[in-house]
Amino acid sequence: MKALSIQQPWAWAILYAGKDVENRNWPTKFRGQFAVHAPLGFDDEGFTFLRVRLGATAPIKGDFPRGGIVGTAVVADCIESSASPWFFGRYGFVLGEPTPLQLPGGRRIIECKGARGHFFDLPQIVLQAMS
Repeated sequence: MKALSIQQPWAWAILYAGKDVENRNWPTKFRGQFAVHAPLGFDDEGFTFLRVRLGATAPIKGDFPRGGIVGTAVVADCIESSASPWFFGRYGFVLGEPTPLQLPGGRRIIECKGARGHFFDLPQIVLQAMS
């Protein structure tokens, strides 16, 4: 399975707040299900955007899971314009079927390293933990 690193709080917004477009400076031909990887970094401006402009009821900053896989979604298309309030970028990956991880013991993340700027293959051990 492919994965894409998406900084928090954007990964949360995809899984819980209806974010239907992931903005990038590069296009993709990839279509299908992918794992949402939340890296260790955090977008403070994005957090303000969620709290103020969209009124999303987001967790407090320290409660966002970071450093691994937090769910899955599907890329349906890659666009250059959209009426979606989530579209900001040169390119947007149209998303659907957001699915947060449901792990035993209430865990919300499978720890793993990500990669910046491209879809990447998940290690076998992570795939096993997801099933």
